Amino acid sequence: MFFMGSIRILVVYDSVTGNVERMAYAVAEGAREAGAIVTVNRVEEVDPDKIESYDGFAFGSPTHYGVMSERMSAFFHQKLSGYWGKLKYKVAVAFSSSGGLGGGNEMALLSLLSAILNFGMMTFGVPDYVAPGVTLHYGAVAIGKPDKNSLKACRLLGKKLVEHVKVIKAGIESLRKMT
Repeated sequence: MFFMGSIRILVVYDSVTGNVERMAYAVAEGAREAGAIVTVNRVEEVDPDKIESYDGFAFGSPTHYGVMSERMSAFFHQKLSGYWGKLKYKVAVAFSSSGGLGGGNEMALLSLLSAILNFGMMTFGVPDYVAPGVTLHYGAVAIGKPDKNSLKACRLLGKKLVEHVKVIKAGIESLRKMT
């Protein structure tokens, strides 16, 4: 691969019960295992002035009424509003925990992915299974407290995020060399 520089990942999460926080640290662990420099911040702690310095993002939210939490929504609408269209070639993924089966996890992931795409970031699907019946097509999910398979999915999501960032950065570097 052409790209040899460091990869910087920011994991941003909102957590009420601690479940999404546990998931955030598992995503960060996977990204670190893949060689990234990782920062983990609660949504209210993020410094928007540093957003552009990251190559990739993982956004995690509890599922509230089938969508991302109010704090995470406010983060995109208020804190990041100045970066609308300025995050192209950044790669981002989503993860969520809900109170029960059928609690809206996938809808919450799709609300996060919609925000990611609206800001011009890229995302990807993960068709891998981490255990029988446990996959993370749209992102990693947990029902309540994340179990070992949910945390395994989070670590895989972090690793895949870094992999995709490396591909994008190598492609950009390759294009620059051709021009």
